[in-house]
Amino acid sequence: MEINNKVRSQILIDALPYIQKYHNKIVVVKYGGNAMTNEGLKDAVMRDIVLLSEVGIKVVLVHGGGPEINSMLDKVGKESKFIGGLRYTDSETIDIVKMVLAGKVNKELVNALQLHGAKALGLCGVDGQMIVAQKLEGDVDLGYVGEIKKITTKPILDAINNGYVPIISTIATSDDGQCYNINADTAAARIASCLRAETLILMTDIAGLLKDKDNPDTLIPSVNISDVPFLKKTGIISGGMIPKIDCCVEAVRRGVKRTSIIDGRIEHSILIELLSNEGAGTEFI
Repeated sequence: MEINNKVRSQILIDALPYIQKYHNKIVVVKYGGNAMTNEGLKDAVMRDIVLLSEVGIKVVLVHGGGPEINSMLDKVGKESKFIGGLRYTDSETIDIVKMVLAGKVNKELVNALQLHGAKALGLCGVDGQMIVAQKLEGDVDLGYVGEIKKITTKPILDAINNGYVPIISTIATSDDGQCYNINADTAAARIASCLRAETLILMTDIAGLLKDKDNPDTLIPSVNISDVPFLKKTGIISGGMIPKIDCCVEAVRRGVKRTSIIDGRIEHSILIELLSNEGAGTEFI
């Protein structure tokens, strides 16, 4: 579709209040799902981040990498095993998780962002003891899956203050030096709260929170976190949405002004969410 200059100028004018709102503020984006594996969507995400950076918005990218981990486990003949939505991580698996997340995936993202003209710096939770964790205890032993004890923001802020976009893989270290695998949604929420971010965005493969999970036209655009228990009770929030929304609620309670679950299958969904009145998913306030 051709857009004339008048429409182009109006788009920029409409975006101006949002650019002013987020200028010099920190926005944390948890990057995952189809937006990581589809090359067209990946390119759109990189362009979104470059544009936001160029207009003075401080983007922190926290990424997952489940499909890449599964692929590497397949190559070495090891079965991927999940318990309650979390990856069972034995001693062999944690080595592969470190190699894939902190190595392959992280550096590919750094390279992709730099090819689009941004300055990017790859980090993982072990760097500067950014994410300190302990073993996640529960009814079932998940191996080297951790829960966060402390976030040190200095490595992230040092990168931001020197003009870099921090790209963070969620491998953590314990006080005694053991590495743990941390859920990327959980890590993004804690990082956002410790940075006092203006917004946390979780990219997913669904439109957002739906009244009817089988009908994308029933999208709920905005939810007050006080309504979340009722939405769980009525079954509107269920299954895999529960931990994601719990992360959003925790982030808001810890000081993030606004969180959103957006549809990462839509090109430029980050820009739509931040720089337009329309939004691209469900916000939690």
